[in-house]
Amino acid sequence: MLATLNKELITKRADSGVHEKLFQYPEKILQFGTGVLLRGLVDYLVDKANKQDIFQGRIVVIKSTDGDTSDFDQQDGLYTTHIKGISQGELVDSVLVNASISRVLQSNAEWSEILKTVHQPDLQTIISNTTEVGIQYVPEKISEGVPSSFPGKLLAILWERYQFFGGSSHTGFVIVPTELVVDNGVLLKDIVLQLAAFNELPAAFTDWINTANRFCSSLVDRIVPGKPRNLAEQEEKAGYADKLWIEVEPFLLWAIEGDEYIKSVLSFYKADDRMLIAPSIVPFREQKLRILNGSHTASVPMGFLSGLNTVYECMQDEYMRHFFQQVVQQEILPTIKDICPQATTFAPDVLDRFANPFIAHKLISITFQESSKMNARNVRTLVRYYEQQQALPTYMTLGFAAMLLFLKPAREEGGKYYGVRDGEEYLITDDNIAVFAEYWRQYNGSREMVAAICKDLRLWEVNLDELPGFTDTVAAHLEQLQQQGVKAFIRQELAASR
Repeated sequence: MLATLNKELITKRADSGVHEKLFQYPEKILQFGTGVLLRGLVDYLVDKANKQDIFQGRIVVIKSTDGDTSDFDQQDGLYTTHIKGISQGELVDSVLVNASISRVLQSNAEWSEILKTVHQPDLQTIISNTTEVGIQYVPEKISEGVPSSFPGKLLAILWERYQFFGGSSHTGFVIVPTELVVDNGVLLKDIVLQLAAFNELPAAFTDWINTANRFCSSLVDRIVPGKPRNLAEQEEKAGYADKLWIEVEPFLLWAIEGDEYIKSVLSFYKADDRMLIAPSIVPFREQKLRILNGSHTASVPMGFLSGLNTVYECMQDEYMRHFFQQVVQQEILPTIKDICPQATTFAPDVLDRFANPFIAHKLISITFQESSKMNARNVRTLVRYYEQQQALPTYMTLGFAAMLLFLKPAREEGGKYYGVRDGEEYLITDDNIAVFAEYWRQYNGSREMVAAICKDLRLWEVNLDELPGFTDTVAAHLEQLQQQGVKAFIRQELAASR
């Protein structure tokens, strides 16, 4: 039986990189959330910096969900991070033990202890990932037990800090939410101030929130699948049992809006140039939206209808690999490289991520809300491309046609619509599907249908029928895909390219 990963075990291994001094660092970060994204990104960066003697601080974690913290307690907060995937075209497969977490406290059972953590002057940073719904206003009195919402808990912690240090201007926090919400820092601050007013807290405290604390919007990007499927095999190879073991892809990005002061507090950013602190994170958000998310949305219907099931399978398929490459490098990248300085390096990273053999990203999952995603991620790119090139992007217009075919219902039952691929049904999960179903019923895939869909401002931010040649090009693609079938169309395209 394998011994459990813990401090005593790992510090005896000279090659582990985990030394006694790492456990002596003071707690500098209060983290809301024990999830794999925080452990695979934020905590990874802190651990990396500590091992380089840069940050010299540890993380005290608040667990807000049900369940105890025994897994963390038994392992002294240690856990394995297994980095697996493709980076710069090369396979990456490396393992490290993370020693950044000092302790984990359960919010309901240990709330008084959590409040005491903010009595530490070294504690200067609060980080959160409570899912997108976590940053919402819930009117609640923070004096009546443990607040239920994350903003409520945060307000109570700020109030405790303010009272303990007598409102000193030097005791505020740098607060960095990582929830996937645009302007998450601005939103969180607004809610905390609204809650402070609801709780009728003193004006001096509100002033302290505004002047002594910094709420920083941020953008995170790293795929963290979590616990491996072959955990027992990995544990045998490592020589210990680890209930907290996580897998991560090699790529990461954490962009934070901030200045030199934020850099001084979050000094662990120096350990990895993929953690970026800049006056604006808009360029990073734009490149992720357009290149990563946009290429998914533009390409996935074609891949799915051709019979493939995952992004990795697409990157192993000759035609779909070329499709993705053209969409990313030749069609999306030229439209944003002038406004997103790092886009030219981000684009090949995205293609590496798509080719990761260790991540099975299902195409049918990516098609969730396909039409709304097409509007949010790709319509602006289509317009920008035409404005720059006075031409239409070949593969993105083909992807648009494939989307229309994907959204063709074969039947409807109980308000749910189903398409057909290779004789098998698939559920179409798109809030606009009833609109597309009516267009298909009325026009049956004709040019008139494409024109009507392109003009429908319920679906798109602009009238796509006014984009020169777009309707005719998409209609021609759709006719080919319907008449030949997607697989036959692809065979023909491959034959023509050879």
